[in-house]
Amino acid sequence: MEVIDLAWWKLGLAALLTLALAVAGYLTRLGITRSLLIAAARTVIQLALIGLVLEALFASSAFYWIALLALIMLLVAGREVVARQSRRLRGWWAFGIGTGAMFVSSFTVTVLALTVVIGPEPWYAPQYAIPLLGMLLGNTMTGVSLALDRLNESVWRQRAVIENRLMLGQTWQLALEDIRREAMRSGMMPSINAMAAAGIVSLPGMMTGQILAGSPPALAVKYQILVMLIITASTGFGALMAVSWGGRRLFDERERLRLDRLMKP
Repeated sequence: MEVIDLAWWKLGLAALLTLALAVAGYLTRLGITRSLLIAAARTVIQLALIGLVLEALFASSAFYWIALLALIMLLVAGREVVARQSRRLRGWWAFGIGTGAMFVSSFTVTVLALTVVIGPEPWYAPQYAIPLLGMLLGNTMTGVSLALDRLNESVWRQRAVIENRLMLGQTWQLALEDIRREAMRSGMMPSINAMAAAGIVSLPGMMTGQILAGSPPALAVKYQILVMLIITASTGFGALMAVSWGGRRLFDERERLRLDRLMKP
C-alpha cells in the first residue's frame, strides 16, 4: 500500500483547527489561548527538528549517537518530572529521584524488548530503539511525576497523622503505607485506563501509525500489544522506585519526618 505524503501546507490546514479553538477560547474567556498556541508551536518546532535528527541518525546508525540522543531524552524527561510537581523535594533530589527511576525502568525494559522480544540487527538499530525508548520514557515520565506529586502533597497534608503513627512506634514504611499506595495508584492509572480501553474505545497511536503507513493490521496489533505491555511495566517499576526513594528521602536516619526537605508550591 502506498504511503500518502503530506505537504506542509496541508498540515497548515490542520493547524487552522487549533487556531480556531484558540480563538474560541479567547472569545469565551477560558484562559487557554496562550498555553494552547505555545503548545502547538512547540509541537511543530520540536517534531520538525527531531525529524531532521532522526534522518541523520538513521543514516549513521552509530551507537554513540544513539546513546547521546537517549541521554538527552532522559534528561529532558527528568526536567519535566520536576516541573510537574507542585510540591517537590529540595535541591537535586527531585531531579535525581525522578530521572534515576526513569533510567532504571525505561532503559532496562527497552533493552530487554530489543534484545529478547524484537531482536533487530544490531540490537540498538535506531528505527526500533529510539521510538521504543521514546514511548516508554514519555509514559513513565507521566507515571513518575503523578506518583511523586501525589506522594509529596499527601505527606504534607497528612503530616500530623504520620507523626502520630511514628510516635506509636511504626516505621516510616508503615506510616506511609496508605499514602504510598495512593501515590502508586495515581501513577499507574493512565496506563491501566489505556490498556482497558485499547481496541474498544480507541485505537492506540502506534497501531494507528503503522496501519496508516501500510502495515498489515495483524502485525500492527502485535506491536501495539507489545508496546502497551512494556509501557505498563516500565511505568509501574518507575513509579514504584520513585515512590520508594522519594518516601525515604522525607525521613532522616532516625526515621523522623523531614518536611523541611519539601519546597513550597
